[in-house]
Amino acid sequence: METIKKETAKKSIFRKGERPVIIGGPCSVETKEQVLETARQLFRTGYVDIIRGGIWKPRTRPGTFEGVGAKGLPWMQEVKEVTGLPVTVEVAKASHVELCLEFGIDILWIGARTTVNPFAVQEIADALKGVDIPILVKNPINPDLALWKGAVERLQAVGLKDIGVIHRGFSNLGEKHYRNRPQWQIPLQFKIDMPDIPIICDPSHICGRRDILQEVSQKALDLDFDGLMVESHITPDDAWSDAKQQITPEVMKQMLVDLVLRRDKQDDGSVQSRLDLLRQDINHIDEEVLNLLSNRMKVVRDIGTYKKENNITILQKRRWKEILEKGKLFAGKHGLSEGFIVKYLQSIHDESINQQEEVMNQKE
Repeated sequence: METIKKETAKKSIFRKGERPVIIGGPCSVETKEQVLETARQLFRTGYVDIIRGGIWKPRTRPGTFEGVGAKGLPWMQEVKEVTGLPVTVEVAKASHVELCLEFGIDILWIGARTTVNPFAVQEIADALKGVDIPILVKNPINPDLALWKGAVERLQAVGLKDIGVIHRGFSNLGEKHYRNRPQWQIPLQFKIDMPDIPIICDPSHICGRRDILQEVSQKALDLDFDGLMVESHITPDDAWSDAKQQITPEVMKQMLVDLVLRRDKQDDGSVQSRLDLLRQDINHIDEEVLNLLSNRMKVVRDIGTYKKENNITILQKRRWKEILEKGKLFAGKHGLSEGFIVKYLQSIHDESINQQEEVMNQKE
């Protein structure tokens, strides 16, 4: 297994090469000294490709720190001069775009609270018409894949070529473990639907705390994400925003060193041959499972006919409860997650009800 190593040359500034793209920097630019020293330390790690810094901060409630504003842009200019690395800033409206272009900001990103608003995204897109600049789009706060893809399409429509997206998780009422639930199936579907768009993971906003950053970052790399955006601050406990999720450049370096990079080895004949054999086994098992499901639904329809003849309701609560309890016990004994089994059984149950409704509604 290999750890991350430095590499240059990429077709897109966001596209993974031999190692993931690493974006690092503070949640918020607070003072010139703070952002410059953070950038210097990140540069010295040898792992960071792009320096980020929040200039305008769209906060949930008024009265909290909402960023230093345009006065921080010359500081980001100086970061670029001192480190030689490109810098990126979040924009939420056309005036932000114009100021960033004026101060030579290399890369822009659209935040989650802006992605939810097609009017705001279109305003940014219109401000960038005819401009050749890389841009990243964070997923919307809510789990809406079409909205995320739509934001990218608006930018493509005005001629922007180097576009990437950032997966930062999704808001979920009552979430206990994460700040924003990752819902990995959504960015994975994005990768399938828009395979030419690089995807970066933002573990800082997914986690909301430092202790699980490594775990989420590794998961993103294992899912073949193109890079990571990690919030880093020289004194994170004193940060003016999102203190709990930021780490020092030194801690960030160690985290990156410890991450394992697993390669896509589809061109390796011996590896692919072994995978093909295992996948054939999967195909045979899937075929058996589907045949069993088909047979199950035949029995379900017979039950539906019997219920119809005897005027019995489709839903039998006691029976459904028994099925769920047996499924949970089975999961515990066979190394399957209870959540998976519940979802699986729920899907079968829903289809069984649909099948029986068809039988019930058939005219004699």
